[in-house]
Amino acid sequence: MDTLTRIRAFIDVVEAEGFSAAARKVGRSKALLSKYVRELEDDLGALLLNRTTRQFSLTEAGHIYFRTASDILREIDNLADLVREGSKDVRGRIKVSAPRTFADAAVGQSLIDFAVAHPEVTLEIISDDRFVDLVEEGYDVAIRITRLEDSGLIARKLAPFSLIPCASPEFLEKHGPITHPSQLAGIPGIIDTNGRFLNNWRFENSDGSALSVSVDGRLEVNSPLAAMRAAEAGLGVAVLPDFIFRERQAKGTLTPILDGYMSNDRGIYAIYPHRRYLPAKVRAFVDFLTQWFKNAA
Repeated sequence: MDTLTRIRAFIDVVEAEGFSAAARKVGRSKALLSKYVRELEDDLGALLLNRTTRQFSLTEAGHIYFRTASDILREIDNLADLVREGSKDVRGRIKVSAPRTFADAAVGQSLIDFAVAHPEVTLEIISDDRFVDLVEEGYDVAIRITRLEDSGLIARKLAPFSLIPCASPEFLEKHGPITHPSQLAGIPGIIDTNGRFLNNWRFENSDGSALSVSVDGRLEVNSPLAAMRAAEAGLGVAVLPDFIFRERQAKGTLTPILDGYMSNDRGIYAIYPHRRYLPAKVRAFVDFLTQWFKNAA
């Protein structure tokens, strides 16, 4: 039996958090995966998984083996990609982390368009608002909407990004024009709890100095899409990602306010681990997204 097959079975089980889930994911029987893992443990002379009727957990040896074996298999897969690159083939599995807001909005179509353009690629999209650990969790690429910070990862900017304070035309008719952030102190706000500052909204004056305003409101959500719908319903002022706001502005349901007071130093980035070489499938994915956003601008 091929040792790599046993290792892959073990990694599949751990990543899927169970034999049944792994069997469904990779198209093999639960019994066969269990057999492969047991044979791997026999070869190593060490228990990797503590099994019970309903669940399993990694042993200390299992944790160590999983981390190292995952890295080795990624390098083997990347080497295969590198060889295939000579024939311009783009194939294999790409595991992508993307914020829910990105995946659910119109810009998420970029991921679908890539899958259509590359039928030999299996695209696994995990929508998650947290910053995943790409190396530890086995991701190939992460889409992040952020201010770029120094890290051991490689970042490629796909598009500029800004936050837009806005409200419905009916809300602004009732409360009057909002021309300075200080006015928000007495106006209902819609709090997106995904944001770093919650109800303490940050702005910038024309001279670049920071300005902070405490905003109150009776609605708190953890989704920009929910904040958008609440703003359209006239429940208050919201701060939305530009790619969500633009869709609603075109329909006339939301109006921007406080132009020039929000910092525009954020961007949409494709982030991937620093490796000796970049797999052809990942390079093709990032190149495709870069061109997609360029065409959409």
